[in-house]
Amino acid sequence: MVEGQPISSSKKPDHEPGLDKYFRVAVKTLASDLHLKVGQPPKVRVYGELRNTTGEVMTEERIEELVFEILTTEQKEFFAKRGTLDFAYELEHQDRFRINIFRQRDAISLAARRVSSTIPPFETLHIPPSVEKIADTGQGLILVVGPTGCGKTTTIASMIDHINRTRSCHIVTIEDPIEYLFRDAKAIVSQRAIGIDVDNFEDALKYLMRQDPDVVLVGEMRDAHTVTAAMRAAETGHLVFGTMHSANAPQAVQRLLDLFPPGERDLVRQTLSLTIKAIISQILLPCLKKGIDRIPAIEILIGNSVVRKLISEGREGDLPSVIRSSQNEGMQDFTCSLCDLIKDGSIDPKEAYRYAPNIEELKMALKGIRASTSGIL
Repeated sequence: MVEGQPISSSKKPDHEPGLDKYFRVAVKTLASDLHLKVGQPPKVRVYGELRNTTGEVMTEERIEELVFEILTTEQKEFFAKRGTLDFAYELEHQDRFRINIFRQRDAISLAARRVSSTIPPFETLHIPPSVEKIADTGQGLILVVGPTGCGKTTTIASMIDHINRTRSCHIVTIEDPIEYLFRDAKAIVSQRAIGIDVDNFEDALKYLMRQDPDVVLVGEMRDAHTVTAAMRAAETGHLVFGTMHSANAPQAVQRLLDLFPPGERDLVRQTLSLTIKAIISQILLPCLKKGIDRIPAIEILIGNSVVRKLISEGREGDLPSVIRSSQNEGMQDFTCSLCDLIKDGSIDPKEAYRYAPNIEELKMALKGIRASTSGIL
């Protein structure tokens, strides 16, 4: 999203907007996404696959009519100038949608991600118990990483909600746009939307410490300013959550460092080594069990003394060995996670092999054989 754009869909027609019909289809089918494109019927993504609906074939005029009905004047002007617009939209008494409209081949398209109105608890997400223990941490930087659509937002929302229900503290989220809505429980939660409550991430982070936060969600780690502010907050005793688009822990460390000029990376590396609490990497796979559409395979890196040493020395390539040798500390790698999911009948082995970092290693693990992890220090 371009900072400073108006993202709130505050216009409420005096009748039900036409788009609501398509959003209701997405809710009814438990779709994760809705797509509108000229020349195609509306499509929904269910169980990870795009499927046609029985709706009308979209024309440019019809998409413009549907979209412009719910946009404010400011949003229309921004879209006309930039050719893209992000905003959030709430279906009355149901789910929220994170929407992007964009021009392609001089026609308007829409992509909407459904965000459930209910924040799922840990046990329904099928994630390891160590994730809950990580959420109980008092301070440090926690990254949840993975490709688009892998459930990063939901995992973090569940962790934040756990803190909200169990800890007397102040939680501040800075989001673009706000997705899950939290209701104050034992904690109080302040949610700031970029473009509505504050102009940009930099301003939001600049004044963050004046808001007396204990726990902070800064959304996506998208630039050096965001990362610097997040690590500074973690250094000063706060628990900070953030997301990144990366496949695993070593790649997350490298991508974070790449946001900075070469001359600054050594200092950033040292700061990261001191502040990192955990890196949770995840992917979603089709599930074989009834009532579960997709299930996560999860890698967990916990920032113990060995991890901090390796990061400070630029040896993040050795992190997978630490993960494999530290399962008693709550760590696990993708191979271990995929192996467990196959053994309990959650996923098809063929799907697991598609996503395995090393197919032969997974086959060995299924036979109870894991590679040696000695010599990493």
